[in-house]
Amino acid sequence: MSGVGAVVSGLLLIAGAAFALIATIGVLRFPDVYTRMHAASKAGPVGAGLVLIGLAVHAAEFGVVTRALAGVAFLLLTSPLSAHLLARAAYLSGEKPVEGTDPDALREAREARIGAGTESAGAR
Repeated sequence: MSGVGAVVSGLLLIAGAAFALIATIGVLRFPDVYTRMHAASKAGPVGAGLVLIGLAVHAAEFGVVTRALAGVAFLLLTSPLSAHLLARAAYLSGEKPVEGTDPDALREAREARIGAGTESAGAR
């Protein structure tokens, strides 16, 4: 591996570790499930993706690079979906957001749909 590749790989690994640390601090410090989930679902996959890309740069082998990029793609596809499903489950179970935020901005829209008879039984 050339010197430039080692430096780039090292910088990517450090940046990925920093994002992972930021995600961890956010999960520990944020006050409610919604903000904690935001920290975990945004900074966590970015950190893991940077670490995987750093690994791919360091290895410089086709098989390793392919698997690392597949891992990054998997993270980018599954993280928003899992965050959405967790937020929906928290909302439907009655989890309240932290004080100072709009307590239930979705309730009015949902009540309007129910009143209009447009919400299906499966969406409740």
